[in-house]
Amino acid sequence: MKQTLTELMRMSRICRMVFATCLGSFILVIFYFQSMFQPVMRRNPFVVDGCCRKGSRNALQELYNPTQSEFSGPAILHQTRRDQVVETCRAHSASSRKRRVLTPGDLKHLVVDEEHELIYCYVPKVACTNWKRVMMVLTGRGKYSDPMEIPSNEAHVPSNLKTLNQYSIADINHRLKNYLKFLFVRDPFERLVSAYRNKFTLKYNSSFHKRFGTRIVRRYRKNATQDALVNGADVKFKEFAEYLVDPATQRDGPLNEHWQTVYQLCHPCHIHYDLVGKYETLEEDANYVLRLAGVGDALRFPSYAKSTRTTDAMTAQFFGNISTQQQIQLYQLYKLDFLMFNYSTPSYLRLD
Repeated sequence: MKQTLTELMRMSRICRMVFATCLGSFILVIFYFQSMFQPVMRRNPFVVDGCCRKGSRNALQELYNPTQSEFSGPAILHQTRRDQVVETCRAHSASSRKRRVLTPGDLKHLVVDEEHELIYCYVPKVACTNWKRVMMVLTGRGKYSDPMEIPSNEAHVPSNLKTLNQYSIADINHRLKNYLKFLFVRDPFERLVSAYRNKFTLKYNSSFHKRFGTRIVRRYRKNATQDALVNGADVKFKEFAEYLVDPATQRDGPLNEHWQTVYQLCHPCHIHYDLVGKYETLEEDANYVLRLAGVGDALRFPSYAKSTRTTDAMTAQFFGNISTQQQIQLYQLYKLDFLMFNYSTPSYLRLD
């Protein structure tokens, strides 16, 4: 009996050893096949960052200490633009720094790309739809490859991009110090007329007609029709200008982002922007940012050939329909944007 029990125990140990050996072999086979297929999976751009993988140096390092000769020339240009902003802030410190400290709520226009260590402050009517598309490609981990395949309305869904105000104070400060911060600007009055044309002259923007148009008609149009009071769909540029310079508008709260000043949207006197791009040199400046981020070979900024875009000549026509006083008041409202970003006073203005 004792011998039989000993024999059974020995057989049990042998079975356990055989089972362990088989299991180990099975696991090795699994790992072997995983190692065979993994390189193929990694090359799939829709699984991981196939489009825009970051290089060994971040964009901030490439801007201030370029390793490629092609970056040297643009670096000098952008240093000049940074200096212009700093000098304007210093010369107009009383008006440009009314608020000494920013709160997280002031940072909702700053879009963060963690992978490439970029912060982009978007300014409506300065190609911000296409920039948001590009940022969705950069932050999408392979979900998107072509910016223009992203519908424009999807680019403006807040949850599709992370903004700086969503971080803790410590994380905000870390990113402001270590990430490349950039924005794009445009002639202030071209941007203003572009906003007016888009929001008040197109039928599909009924939400703006209801929200702002009805208020403008009610305040500034004598003998307004009932239809205009209800729908606000035919606001004149002269009425829009009167609304902007009216002290009552300032008391209502901040201006809408589409016609708010850049220095109020992006706070360039409080935040040191490393790169200021311009609408007039949009593709050149935008692709420079992408090259700095190390993704220039895989991603290009969308070409912009829109025939309906607002021009300087068109802007002059609109300003010709408002009074000299309104011209002067509007210039005072947007003066810091003109000075900070080195835009000349328009020749069509009557400021005497």
